Order: sequence, then C-alpha cells, then structure tokens
Amino acid sequence: MISYLEFEKPVAALEARIAELKAASGADVDISAEIARLEGKSTALLASTYASLTPWQKTQVARHPARPHFLDYVGHIFSDFVPLGGDRHFGEDQAIIGGFARLGDHKIMLIGHEKGHDTQSRIRHNFGMGKPEGYRKAIRLMELAGRFGLPVVSLVDTSGAFPGVEAEERGQAEAIARSTEACLALPVPMVAVIVGEGGSGGAVALASASRVMMLEHAVYAVISPEGCASILWRSPERAADAAEAMKVTAQDLLSLGVIDRIIPEPMGGAHRDGAAAAGALGKALGEELGALAKLSPRDILHQREERFLRIGA
Repeated sequence: MISYLEFEKPVAALEARIAELKAASGADVDISAEIARLEGKSTALLASTYASLTPWQKTQVARHPARPHFLDYVGHIFSDFVPLGGDRHFGEDQAIIGGFARLGDHKIMLIGHEKGHDTQSRIRHNFGMGKPEGYRKAIRLMELAGRFGLPVVSLVDTSGAFPGVEAEERGQAEAIARSTEACLALPVPMVAVIVGEGGSGGAVALASASRVMMLEHAVYAVISPEGCASILWRSPERAADAAEAMKVTAQDLLSLGVIDRIIPEPMGGAHRDGAAAAGALGKALGEELGALAKLSPRDILHQREERFLRIGA
C-alpha cells in the first residue's frame, strides 16, 4: 500500500475511488469505462504534480519511508556482494555498509548509507546516520579498492552524520574530513549517487567523487531545510522557504555544476517502482564507469581535482 504525502492527497482520493469501483464491479454492471477514465485522470494528475514539485516537496519525496535504500539497490542491480565490516579501530557501524560487488562486467567496491525500512531495522542502521567508525570503515574500503585497482561506487542517503556525544568523543569531524580526503586521493575512478537525502558532511564524506549524480527527486545540501530555518528565522516552520533558498534539488545543483548528471525516476517517485528506479541507476552507473575506465590514475586524479575547483568559479 502506498503512503501518500500531503501534496498527493488529490491523487490519493482518485486512487481510492478507483479501488472502490474495482471492488464494486460485477457481472451485472459494466463500469470498466469509468474505471479507465479515472485511471487516466489519476495518471495525468500524478504526472502534472511531479512535474512541478517545489524544493520542499522534493525533500519530502527524498525522505519517503518506502523509497529504496542501499540494500534494495544491492538486491536489484548488484551481484556477488561481499560485505566487509569494522574499522579496525573501534567497531562496526551498520549505518554505512560496504564491500566487494559486481555491476555487470565491472568489479567494484560498493559503499553506501542504509536507513532501514521498519522500526527495528532503522534503529539497527541508526537511520542512516554514520558514526566515526562508519567513515573510518569507508576509508579502509576505499584504500583497499585503490590497492586492487577497483573503481568505487557510493550510494549516499543520509540526513547527516550522527551528532551524538559519543560520536564527537570518538572524533566525528576528523573521520568525516579524512573520508573526504580519501575520496579525493583515490587513484581509481569513483562514482557517487545521491539516491535520497544528501545531508551535510555526512554525505560529502562519501560523495567527493570523479562523477556525482543524483536521482531526479533527491536533495543535497549542507544542512537540512529545518535546520537552516531554525538558524536564520528561529523557526523550523519556514523549512519550505529555506529549501527554496538553498537550491537543494538535483535540477538546481546540475545548473550550478555541483553534480554532473540527473538520473530519471519512475513517475511518482522511486518509492512507487523501486525496480525501475534501480534499473535506471544501474544503467547510469555502468555508463559512467565505462567512460572513467579509459583514464589513467594520473588523469583520474587531475579530472577529480579540476571537477571540484570548477564549482563556484
């Protein structure tokens, strides 16, 4: 069953009416024509709604509880996934998962945030908010990929790094900085995709890549709209205004040169058809990895350096 967002209420009402008619239809009365008419109207309304989403509405879509996460994409488009755990310093962090995998003909190192889908899994994965040991694990895996000449793919989906006292005590800021440094210093290709939320340094630490892509309704920003509104206007209720001003959408960020490509989502968002969203993601990743495979390690480092120096120039 689809969980509808606030701005989807007109669509929800139409789809509820369609469900009622389908349940009431029988041999005595043929209402197939009316059902078909309403289905066409519902499809058109959904398309027009998603064609004109505001930045705040896109933020809500990016946070949809049914949106595919890291492990969903692993199941759909990657094969031979061998998870590797631990940072070899403190412990394991289930918010950031990584390991060897295969994407078509490409052998890769796959790293990403996992939010979980139900209460139990969300608690286990800490809602996708990485701790220092998670980022140090990512550094270890990136160094391993560099040693064996494997390209790195990262799937970013986090509201931000975990802000708890214990994370700060274990060096959260230092771990994020070193993870960002490890991305930039990789002698192998790295492709990052913002698949949901790309929040703050917790996202940048896994997204400082040779190529950065975003799903069509993902968002990427230095702070959440609510956090920005609380700082600027002393009121999180102005989150919609903050989202508009911050240019958080894939479309805005592509025009600013922060990202390189937008991956289209199924109509109505990735949460409506996870398999189709995964297929589009896999196709885009394959194309980018194929193009980057032609570069030498020296060219890879130069291209990545030039990419980030161009932002804001």
